[in-house]
Amino acid sequence: MSIIRQSIDVDRRPEDVYGYVTDTPRIPEWQLSAVSAERLDEGPFGIGSRVRVTRHIGNRVMPMTMEVTEYDPPHTWGMQGVDGPVRARVHGEVEPYDEGRRSHVTIEIDFEGHGVGKMLVPLVVRRQVRKELPRNEQLLKDRLEHAGRRPE
Repeated sequence: MSIIRQSIDVDRRPEDVYGYVTDTPRIPEWQLSAVSAERLDEGPFGIGSRVRVTRHIGNRVMPMTMEVTEYDPPHTWGMQGVDGPVRARVHGEVEPYDEGRRSHVTIEIDFEGHGVGKMLVPLVVRRQVRKELPRNEQLLKDRLEHAGRRPE
């Protein structure tokens, strides 16, 4: 199966975009399937940090633990699912343009299924994410561009 990849331009500085997409409690604000998101550890956010994201997948609600595998503000971030039947691998990039006043955001997602997840990934998850990712990026853009000069 291939990686799902989507890009969008956002009329905000890379630092603003990066800060928003890596702010765990804000995940449900711009990701349609996310019901909740919380940090599982304390201290500075970075490589090794863990996050629990609870998502609607098909007609199920599933908690997933993600570990930060890449953290290079304000350029790239990455996360890997470490438990549950569906484990996502996420890579994000924020590229500056227009002399750093705007950002080109690219998000790539791939999945690994375990147990029942081996059936869910091809039948439900990939389809759902292919539809959802463009909408998520549009929500991200709308939230950042219409929140004034700071995210709410």
